[in-house]
Amino acid sequence: MNKRALKMTEKKTEMKNKEVGMGIKAPSKKCEDSKCPFHGSVKLRGRVFVGMLMSKDTHKTATVVWGRKEYVPKYERYLKKRSKLRVHNPSCINAKEGDFVKIVECKPLSKTKKFVIVEKLGEDFLFEQKEEAMESGRVMKDKKEDKEPEEDEQESKSSEEIKETKEEVKTEEKKVKEDARTTSGTSSVGKKKEEKADKTNKTEEEPE
Repeated sequence: MNKRALKMTEKKTEMKNKEVGMGIKAPSKKCEDSKCPFHGSVKLRGRVFVGMLMSKDTHKTATVVWGRKEYVPKYERYLKKRSKLRVHNPSCINAKEGDFVKIVECKPLSKTKKFVIVEKLGEDFLFEQKEEAMESGRVMKDKKEDKEPEEDEQESKSSEEIKETKEEVKTEEKKVKEDARTTSGTSSVGKKKEEKADKTNKTEEEPE
C-alpha cells in the first residue's frame, strides 16, 4: 500500500474514535455519517439545550421541544413558553420519539438544521399517553365548538322562561301585598270601633 492510502486509513480511524469534549461520551455504535460529531467532520460550538424529541423524519432530522419561563416585568409574573428546533439525528445515536436528548450547536448543516443530537438522557414512558390526551383534548374542543350554537339556543330559551317565571312571581307578590293591605285596613277599623265601645261602656258604668 502507498503512504497516502495508509494516511487516509489512519485519518478514517481517527475520525471514528474522535472525542467531542464537554464531558460527553461517544456512543457504542459506529456510523459513516459525515454530519456526525463523533464519526464525521462536524465540530461543536456554542449553545447547549436539553429537550424532548417530538417527531422524526427519514432524512436523519428530528424536532426537539423544551419549555422555558420568561419574566414579564409589567405583571411581575413568569410566562410559560415553548421552543422548537430542527436537529440532526445521527444514526449512531438514533433517538426515538419521547426521548430526552442533549443538543449542541454546530455549523449550518442545512437550511433549518444548526444543531446536532449528542446524547440520549432518558426515555419518557408517558409520551404516548400525553399524545393521546392532547388528541382527545382537541376532539373535545371541536365538539364544544359544534355544540356552541345549540347551547346558545337553549340558553336563549331558558332565559325567556326565567323572565316569564319572574314576571309571574312579581304579579303574585303584588296580589299578596294588596290582600294584606285590605285585611290590615279592615282590622284597624274594627279595632277603632271596639275602642269606642269600651269607652262608652266605661262612661255608663261610672256612678253619677
